[in-house]
Amino acid sequence: MNKTFAVIGLGRFGGSVAKTLHDMGYEVMAIDRDPQRVQDFAQIVTHAVEADSTDENALKALGVRNFDVVVVSIGEDIQSSIMTTLILQEMGVKKVVVKARNDLHGKVLYKIGAHKVVFPERDMGVRVVHNLISPNILDYIELADDYSIIEVSAGEFFAGKTLEKLDIRAKFGCNVMAIKSGPRINIAPLADDVIHEGDILVVIGHNNDLKKLEEKA
Repeated sequence: MNKTFAVIGLGRFGGSVAKTLHDMGYEVMAIDRDPQRVQDFAQIVTHAVEADSTDENALKALGVRNFDVVVVSIGEDIQSSIMTTLILQEMGVKKVVVKARNDLHGKVLYKIGAHKVVFPERDMGVRVVHNLISPNILDYIELADDYSIIEVSAGEFFAGKTLEKLDIRAKFGCNVMAIKSGPRINIAPLADDVIHEGDILVVIGHNNDLKKLEEKA
């Protein structure tokens, strides 16, 4: 059975999450206190409802507790974000994912029971910076404080060489997890696989080691 989602807060991030989930075929209830935003999403999601998410009775009446995942994407009002998360946690929602503005906000959210906290502005900023440093870095995903995954577009340094010759693990301390070559994805690359210009390498490693690889890319 498909998971069901409720998205609270229909700003840029929340609106994008709600629309994308619905486009993928999931049942989505979108909740916002702004009637205009609710009206804008009436034809985009399964249900769009005007409600104050800091009102526990309102959330209970909407049956929010029955959704598999509730995404809290309240923008500027940190107090409302925290109150909403606390209410959802006390209601026993299975999974609460909350957008945070900064690290302190995120710590508070985890303390009061958020299952996952996301930092869209910060994460996008990190991705943009890595792309500015090296245009061949297509994406950057932080796994932990010191470890990340990057997608590298193969340029001159990589082109025409096998993984064995590149010896990325020995030279940079990183591991190539996959190679995308056009529509084909090799999820178990071998030592004698040749990298062609324009291929995309999915690489995991310590941030310091990845930085050295980025400088070569």
